[in-house]
Amino acid sequence: MNILFISLGCDKNLVDSEVMLGLLDKKGYQIVDSEEDADIIVVNTCCFIHDAKEESIQTILEMAEYKKEGKLKALIVTGCLAQRYQQEIIDEIPEVDAVLGTTSYDHIVEAVEEALAGNGHVVLEDVDALPDVKEKRLVTTGGHYAYMKIAEGCDKHCTYCIIPKLRGNYRSVPMEKLLAEAKDLADQGVKELILVAQETTVYGKDLYGEKSLHKLLRELCKISGIQWIRILYCYPEEIYDELIQTIKEENKVCHYLDLPIQHASDAVLKRMGRRTSKAQLVEIIEKLRKEVKRALKTDKMRFRHTIGVADTAACLASRYGIDMQKAYISGLLHDCAKCVPDEKKIAECRQNDITITDSEYKSPYLLHSKLGAFYARTQYGINDTDILEAITWHTTGHPDMTMLEKIVFVADYIEPYRNKAANLDKIRYLAFTNIDDAILHILNDTI
Repeated sequence: MNILFISLGCDKNLVDSEVMLGLLDKKGYQIVDSEEDADIIVVNTCCFIHDAKEESIQTILEMAEYKKEGKLKALIVTGCLAQRYQQEIIDEIPEVDAVLGTTSYDHIVEAVEEALAGNGHVVLEDVDALPDVKEKRLVTTGGHYAYMKIAEGCDKHCTYCIIPKLRGNYRSVPMEKLLAEAKDLADQGVKELILVAQETTVYGKDLYGEKSLHKLLRELCKISGIQWIRILYCYPEEIYDELIQTIKEENKVCHYLDLPIQHASDAVLKRMGRRTSKAQLVEIIEKLRKEVKRALKTDKMRFRHTIGVADTAACLASRYGIDMQKAYISGLLHDCAKCVPDEKKIAECRQNDITITDSEYKSPYLLHSKLGAFYARTQYGINDTDILEAITWHTTGHPDMTMLEKIVFVADYIEPYRNKAANLDKIRYLAFTNIDDAILHILNDTI
């Protein structure tokens, strides 16, 4: 039986999807990426905001059409929308055969079997449960990085947020289980762990009586094979001194924090039920900048993209046996001129005798690569020709690219925070198996 899995929403939902894929894979189901080939379709949904809810509903309705027209035998809905609107889904979309709530994803095999047998199936476990799945996840992020969910639920109960009702109260995953999962991911070739939860900064408080994220980080850093550890969803008011000290001291922990600040107006923060103020936000950011050099505040997608390209380039370099440091630096500086206005790009290129082609005159955006290489040399002191050429060609490429140039070109396309590129999963796979084929697919998608 062929199964198509559609995972919507956040990276935490993606981890649940990967767990379900692992369970189904172990049972012998074949994972496919085409609706036309699927006997079973699972939609793991999101409903955190209105647009996410609409996307989930529309996706379910689109997949339901295959139940009417194609070979589809079973349609299963899981995740947050299923948790919140299970009865509405059953009543209004009769093509849906099974519904699993947010803490019931470990029942996916049972749900598939019941659906194929023609039995309606609804499983909604206690929202405060924490499924304990022993089987390996089926990692879908390309192999070089993986998300690791360190906790479930949230105790904050912000006035605008439905997460505690959908995902329950905060429950940390026991540290020994996380370490075993991390070792298994490292054995599969994962180089970067991205720690996620509704809130990572209070990890362990419910289990161990104190915030223990710093202890988890130090243990994860001991795992051979893991080269980077990135922390997302760090609530600023919960950042504490031991965590900062660990980030400073452990080389594997990226100087990168994802801070859900939400707002800078005290009045708005109060209405939102946030437990902080503008002054406290400024204080913690200043402290991070002082204590952790090059610490990045990453609410802006451009920062995420830059770091994503750098990390991906380094992982590709490791795969193809070239200098990882060169690849990382190339990725880190590849877009250093991207923010320059188009008219200034042209002016600076003329001023510094940088050749401008006819196509670059028509689309000055393309000049950020050449200008970026110039900035890398003059402002950042990079004199390595390999790095400068990789930056120069990362946007357009050329027929005789070196391996480093190919790596940065591909990394710019497949980095982990890009979510709109065509055929992205396939290209990510090809990037680590046959980079030339990956480049051909990228060129076909972008022409």
